[in-house]
Amino acid sequence: MVYIMNIFKKFGEFKEVTLIVLALLILVPVSIILLKKMKKLQTDSTRVVVYGGLCIALSFVLSYVRLYHWPQGGSVTPASMLPMIFFAVAFGPVAGIVAGIAYGFLQLIQDPYILHWAQVFLDYPLAFGAIGLAGLYRNNLPVSALIGGAGRFAMHFISGIIFFGSYAPEGMNVMLYSLMVNGLVIGTDTLICVVVSLLPGFAYAAKRIRKMSAM
Repeated sequence: MVYIMNIFKKFGEFKEVTLIVLALLILVPVSIILLKKMKKLQTDSTRVVVYGGLCIALSFVLSYVRLYHWPQGGSVTPASMLPMIFFAVAFGPVAGIVAGIAYGFLQLIQDPYILHWAQVFLDYPLAFGAIGLAGLYRNNLPVSALIGGAGRFAMHFISGIIFFGSYAPEGMNVMLYSLMVNGLVIGTDTLICVVVSLLPGFAYAAKRIRKMSAM
């Protein structure tokens, strides 16, 4: 019971502004969907807004379901990057990167960790925006998940070398330290996304979303 409570305890820390943004990310797409049913909105940009808002909200919520917290910092989540990967696969890398950047700013608003302005850009908009690189390869969801996870890992890896080297144990190479820490955190999350994306239902859903985005 205690473990279950710890998994969801971060929800109690949501800021008011975060809740407002999440509400907008959900309510705006839902409103658009209702209008679409009335045959008033059928444009490609509308689909991007609808799916983008919902995927950002879902990824953000999943990112605060902490299955395990690493002693070095960071947590294991239930495939929190996967909705953003879905979006990038459906709408391509440009839309995926833009949505990822928005997602990164939402993470920054809720839980900022700031050492330097360049570190902020690397760890938030650039790192989460890089998940959108999953859209570079849209024919295989697990491969897309690997690409998106690798993109995010690269940004955090660079940030770790430049800004978090002082946290490395004495005598440990800074690059090795950043590789180990980010490998555990981002690598584990990426692996979970890949495993989940191998399930037949998810692969089928990705194809359906991509077809719907092209309609």
